[in-house]
Amino acid sequence: MPKKTKEAFPRIKKIAYEGPQSRNPLAFKYYNEDEKIEGKTMKDHLRFSVVYWHTFRNPLADPFGVGTALRPWDDGTDSVKNAQNRARVAFEFMEKLGAPYYAFHDRDVAPEGSSLAASNRSLDAVAKVLKEEQDRTGIKLLWGTACLFAHPRYMHGAATSCNADVFAYAAAQVKKAMEVTKQLGGEGYTFWGGREGYSTLWNTQLKREMDHLGAFLHMAVEHKKKIGFKGQFYIEPKPKEPTKHQYDSDAAACLNFLRQYDLMDHFKLNLETNHATLAGHTMQHELEVASAAGALGSIDANTGDVMLGWDTDQFPTDIYLTTQCMLSILNHGGLAPGGVNFDAKVRRESFEPVDLFHAHIGGMDAFARGLRIAAAIRADGRLNAFVEDRYSSWDSGVGAKIEAGKSSFRDLEKYILGKSKIAANQSGRQEYLENLINEFI
Repeated sequence: MPKKTKEAFPRIKKIAYEGPQSRNPLAFKYYNEDEKIEGKTMKDHLRFSVVYWHTFRNPLADPFGVGTALRPWDDGTDSVKNAQNRARVAFEFMEKLGAPYYAFHDRDVAPEGSSLAASNRSLDAVAKVLKEEQDRTGIKLLWGTACLFAHPRYMHGAATSCNADVFAYAAAQVKKAMEVTKQLGGEGYTFWGGREGYSTLWNTQLKREMDHLGAFLHMAVEHKKKIGFKGQFYIEPKPKEPTKHQYDSDAAACLNFLRQYDLMDHFKLNLETNHATLAGHTMQHELEVASAAGALGSIDANTGDVMLGWDTDQFPTDIYLTTQCMLSILNHGGLAPGGVNFDAKVRRESFEPVDLFHAHIGGMDAFARGLRIAAAIRADGRLNAFVEDRYSSWDSGVGAKIEAGKSSFRDLEKYILGKSKIAANQSGRQEYLENLINEFI
């Protein structure tokens, strides 16, 4: 039986949906998990997930000061016992929040040991509690991953390290993390190349490093088959931080890498808003690039600050952003088995435990509003009709022949020479469309 512990949030009851008129800061105004939209409940559309690393392990430190987070349940030690207690607190939080999923790095949930064997024993001990709590609450693991960037051994990277022993250690660590993810019923597994890149090309054999990364991922695919893990593999793009350049720099770079190393059949992308903006893109752009390739898998829901040029990992509250996300996701056909994973942290000044609830409630409400608005835009039909009409010249005549692969340069030259003038362009109506979207927000 799961060990009973004192409540970490005794004054907070299960967060309920109270509607837009509520003034209760600990209630949902828009996220009604049972409300059906386009034939599915909000819960099934959004598949919200809480991240272990930011929510339960981030001390809210920054380069200018130590952490400010007040976490009364944490005894300050790096012991397995403390990690097990933290896991029970995490599930109390997620149960009261009503989040159906969570995600973790191996070293978030269990301490690093003096050896790989010791680390594996610690992970097994905490995984036992995670399984107990999953069974008790019904909360599921969206995806697991291995932390291949924090320990000093990974200073030069993991799969792309210049040190073959580090590559081997990373492989062994991922092997164990995959096995624990399978054991916990994880619906996916994510690879984020935190230090898979370079700081200077003066000391880097770029092709060799990328070849090693490709080989590493093929080994992961092989082990996935060997252990019978049915979850989806994801790669998460990011252009920089902590390296100057990361090989998984954006969605297009990841797709090119997967094609180059014959991995497209095995991976989809886990996209993060703040990573998209660091790459000079919008999240909508990254979603559309991934969707066009059939590789949109899951999202890390957060945002950055336009006044700051780094990965601030703030909770999303911009309704335009969440509307854009959900419109792309609905048009794609949904995210399952992926989800909306809050890879976000409270601000350093928001240090009390209750702030964790405020942050997640706000993010869940923002995405619920985005879902409702996106569905309304789709039902209205004017946006889609305009876009379809804009490309109508491709639906018949010469356009249809080109798309069918039945035209050559010679054919098209003959076609144009036979016309007195080409068809006139039509306005893109950007301002009209922006006004149209404003009708719904």
